[in-house]
Amino acid sequence: MTRPPRPLDRLIRPHSIAVFGGKEARRVIEQCDKMGFAGHIWPVHPREEEILGRRCFRSVADLPEVPDAAFVGVNRALTVEIIRELAARGAGGAVCYASGFREAASELADGNDLQEALVAAAGDMPIVGPNCYGFINMLDGALLWPDQHGMLRVERGVAILTQSSNIACNISMQKRGLPLAYLMTAGNQAQTGLSDIACAALEDPRVTAVGLHIEGFDSIEALERLATRARVLRKPVVTLKVGRSEAARLATVSHTASLAGNDRVSSALLARLGIGRVDTLPELLETLKLLHLHGPLANADISSMSCSGGEASLMADAGVRRRVNFRPLKEEQRLPLRESLGEMVTIANPLDYHTFVWGNRDKQTTAFAAMMRGGYALNLIVLDFPRLDRCDAADWVTTCDAVIDAARATGASAGIVASLGENMPEETALSLMKAGVVPFFGIDEALAAAETAAAIGSAWARPVPPPLLRTRPEESEVVTLTEAEAKAELARAGIVVPEGRTATTAEAAADAAEVLDFPVVLKGLGVAHKTEAGAVKLGLGSREDVRAAAEAMASVARGYLVERMIPQPVAELIVGARRDPVAGPVLTIGAGGVLVELLDDAAILTLPATEEAIREAIAGLKAGRLLDGYRGRPKGDVAALADIVAAAASYVVANASKLEELDINPIMVLPEGHGAVAADALIRRRK
Repeated sequence: MTRPPRPLDRLIRPHSIAVFGGKEARRVIEQCDKMGFAGHIWPVHPREEEILGRRCFRSVADLPEVPDAAFVGVNRALTVEIIRELAARGAGGAVCYASGFREAASELADGNDLQEALVAAAGDMPIVGPNCYGFINMLDGALLWPDQHGMLRVERGVAILTQSSNIACNISMQKRGLPLAYLMTAGNQAQTGLSDIACAALEDPRVTAVGLHIEGFDSIEALERLATRARVLRKPVVTLKVGRSEAARLATVSHTASLAGNDRVSSALLARLGIGRVDTLPELLETLKLLHLHGPLANADISSMSCSGGEASLMADAGVRRRVNFRPLKEEQRLPLRESLGEMVTIANPLDYHTFVWGNRDKQTTAFAAMMRGGYALNLIVLDFPRLDRCDAADWVTTCDAVIDAARATGASAGIVASLGENMPEETALSLMKAGVVPFFGIDEALAAAETAAAIGSAWARPVPPPLLRTRPEESEVVTLTEAEAKAELARAGIVVPEGRTATTAEAAADAAEVLDFPVVLKGLGVAHKTEAGAVKLGLGSREDVRAAAEAMASVARGYLVERMIPQPVAELIVGARRDPVAGPVLTIGAGGVLVELLDDAAILTLPATEEAIREAIAGLKAGRLLDGYRGRPKGDVAALADIVAAAASYVVANASKLEELDINPIMVLPEGHGAVAADALIRRRK
């Protein structure tokens, strides 16, 4: 049971601020004064009489009132003492600037102990950090921030949170027109994690969306709280989760871990929660601009117009890499587009409108409005500005005005895209944002934003998922079941397995084959990767074939499993489960058989999984085309496959505290109406 989050309102929206330290404390006061903070600021210093015209106090006890927020910019040992005094006096919270805590445990022997002492000293008072810059609140001009930045006061905007103070500094310097309400860092997250800080920012009615730069999840429970609150408040959350290069390095004997890498689990977890995910900082900022103005998109249908065939091609090619849909035009759009653009323009999406209407605001407005009336979730116009220091941009401004006019006339969501980000002047971006049109810096970034906003919209349209499965593994030895034992256990869970018999000798294996009837499959027990070890033989048609095959694999096998041969399948899939250190037990569905890692076609399901999620995962596989009757081949029994996946998910949930790993590979999916069979299985569990 996790402790409920501490209220952060006083800390992040303070009416009074106490600052401790020298140089860093002075900078905090400078930034608050520069941004017009209207509350009290009380510097605390053991020797100085005044700092920047303000009287200095000697200690926490000397402060005239209990501060809402404190910036503690002193050495690490003194930080702990000041935090203890602030907590005792009932302060609203504090930013701990000092380093030398857990992040330095490999260099400083007392790093871990000092961090624990800091948390204990804080008690119920929230602290941010240590080893962090703090935060910037541009809604109220409250900056617990000891450095320069590039931000301006805003009345409403997005909140961005990161574990990295340097990345926060970089984001503060953006020239993309994004209104930044909060910029916050979390440092070590010793007590208060990124997700809980994000929840506090989300509650501000002036905040429209939240962006997270995540190096590692602080708390799954807190992330779930954030996702739930975001959905209730209709304020989307998007993340830049680093770590795509991390491979799962569990020492396993199955294929599951190679498919269920840490990054795939992170993506599945975020998708379940309805939190968007992007790959780069520019994509994060561009997506937040779209979410700030228009929120999640109803779908991924988008339109594109440009005055160049080259730009239209760039847009179309970039769309291939994204889950967006340049949906064909509706018939009722064609005539008004033809009338406004002329006979020489090919009416399509993406659309190259040439330059016949260039510089004509009325005709451009008519053409843009005709496209925007097509019911697209987002309408994009590609427009790269000339250099303002060397060229005349009057006609480009006219095009912007026409886009704004068309968007207002139709009520459609619109954006102007500079194919090269540097070709969008900051003043243009700011004016477009003010007019409700998204200024996108880069084609790929614009489509990433559309894809992400549509994914959030799709997630919000579905029912709220059940809470994630939370279990702790039992403290006992991990054992590996034989294939026969694993299949018997799965059969009891409702998973169809082939009829089979075990045997200890080659002669007994031949006897078992006669009972089952030929053809049969012979497998050596106790062998992890049977195909590579030569411990599996298919299609044995006689007693003599079985005996000879058993004798050939006797050196590697610890007994035999004889099974009735499964008919030729439509497709082979894998279903596996493993324990992720963050998300707990997760299920993998993918293309199976001996080429499982080579094909690398897999989906991850966090648990518990709904029937809808299982069917979506199956449909999203490349192998799903085989199941759908690829090139005239018979369709696979998808319903039977879904039943096996659901049964496997239920088995994992029921055995979550004991199960370490499950690997069912392959599942033979037979033609529609003929079922699906688990042909091989491995289970590792605690005794």
